[in-house]
Amino acid sequence: MNKIIGKEYFSEKVVAFEIEAPLIAKSRKAGNFIILRVGDKGERVPLTIAGADKEKGTIRIVAQIVGASSKKLASLNVGDYITDVVGPLGRPTDIKNVGTVLACGGGVGVAPLLPIVEAFKQAGNRVVSVIAARSEELIILKEEMEKWSDELIIMTDDGSLGEKGLITEGMRRVLERETVDEAIIIGPAIMMKFAAQLTKEFDVPTQASLNAMMVDGTGMCGACRVSVGGKTKFTCVDGPEFDAHQVDFDEMMMRLKSYVQEEKQLND
Repeated sequence: MNKIIGKEYFSEKVVAFEIEAPLIAKSRKAGNFIILRVGDKGERVPLTIAGADKEKGTIRIVAQIVGASSKKLASLNVGDYITDVVGPLGRPTDIKNVGTVLACGGGVGVAPLLPIVEAFKQAGNRVVSVIAARSEELIILKEEMEKWSDELIIMTDDGSLGEKGLITEGMRRVLERETVDEAIIIGPAIMMKFAAQLTKEFDVPTQASLNAMMVDGTGMCGACRVSVGGKTKFTCVDGPEFDAHQVDFDEMMMRLKSYVQEEKQLND
């Protein structure tokens, strides 16, 4: 198991893998993630399951190449094996027929958003998706998002695809024109912070899938702790999704910078 049977670069720094993992493919639900390790002494890397094929027994993951571990993962090719793949982990997304869902993804956050959009649509909801990136080449999974969305709005910083502007501008247009019953936001922490502020303005219940640092994935190490409603939660076992209006995004962003210097040394 854990054999790579497919590899695709979405852009220079974003790569997708299809991995043999039949037990995970069979039991995973939208919102679940895995933790993988490349090499016996490799770092444990959490990645959301971007899709699964029960018949083939495979899962799809998408990784952004930002540090030593992600570079090591990206160096693997079809036919290679990933040392460890553990999952499905975390609490799955609470999928219900609520009416209209606003699904918002920034950058590689579109990868974990896709199975959630699919699940909400299959549950009978109207799904309006807004995805964003700096430029056209960084927009991923466009066709898949179109397939499962009633409407797809694309925002780019430079206007090279869709409309020019931030994701919150696309979100605001939807929120001002129609009633939204629930929102889900996934992406960089700073994006989720401002997206959550916007949906709070319109009193729309919102879930945010957090990308906190993780080590063991069982809640033992405490590395992934976040403050939600003034209480400490562990992203790996209590999340990764939380009430976005209760998350302390500023604290989370500070914690994400904890090992910047160590990562820089590994990359030098």
